Amino acid sequence: MKMPNFLIIGAAKAGTTALYNYINQHPQVFMSSEKEPHFFAFEGEKVNFAGTAGENEWLNRTAITNLEAYQQQFRESKETAIGEASALYLYIPKAAARIRHYIPEVKLIAILRNPVERAYSAFVFQKRDGLEPNLDFPQALAEEEWRRQNNWVPIYYYQHMGFYYHQVKRYFDLFPQEQIKVYLHDDFTSNPLSILQDSFQFLGIDDTFNPNTTARHNVSGIPKNKALHEFLRAENHPVKTLLKPLIPKSLRRNVMLNLHNNNLEKAPPLAQDIRKQLIEVYKEDILKLQDLIQKDLSKWLQE
Repeated sequence: MKMPNFLIIGAAKAGTTALYNYINQHPQVFMSSEKEPHFFAFEGEKVNFAGTAGENEWLNRTAITNLEAYQQQFRESKETAIGEASALYLYIPKAAARIRHYIPEVKLIAILRNPVERAYSAFVFQKRDGLEPNLDFPQALAEEEWRRQNNWVPIYYYQHMGFYYHQVKRYFDLFPQEQIKVYLHDDFTSNPLSILQDSFQFLGIDDTFNPNTTARHNVSGIPKNKALHEFLRAENHPVKTLLKPLIPKSLRRNVMLNLHNNNLEKAPPLAQDIRKQLIEVYKEDILKLQDLIQKDLSKWLQE
């Protein structure tokens, strides 16, 4: 059975969904039908995270923990580059070793975002979907350690997920550096085509292909119309079921995405005192990461 030959490993809320969708446009690329199977993070486990969604926690429902089921994701692949994108591979400690065990020659792509911005974006994202019970970010940060101890879904670990140094080092320790690409979120958002063409070259496919990068994916923000937002989020709404046979899948996806993004407004900016506090928390980790990946991260330390 087939296995992927490249993985997008994270970080969460750093652009992995956009990267997945843009790379997936390439005719020489096959991506798993389940965007985030998370097999290498939870192989053989009973995934049973807690959180505000209760039994409907997305990770409990979507994680693939069986090897055969995971391989089925790639059974129809005939393309040169075969991959998937599971944003928790970077964060979950055992993932790197399991990837090394099954696919030691795999190519790995990570995208990292300023950890302060990443943390706040994750908070706003959860608030957007009614999954974060706290009214403000500092309150959520104060509860984070309790949530970790009580096995909440990692997306709620707003601060902890941003300590990238040890997360990235696990991969640097296990894989040759020529198998790893680390991109920065700022570079990706300012010039996505350059990053994508570099990634195509890394994957050994035609790097002259120009994907459509106008669509914005997994956007954090505040819904203008909550009823519309809930309708767009619903998986089995009767109106959606009615429209499915009438509208081609690609067009339906684009319409829903545009409606979703147009219904969002920017969240209030992160308070300066909180930003300053988090920069201090992350400073040592950022400096160690900068040396590890040999990229200038000085902007991450600016207040």
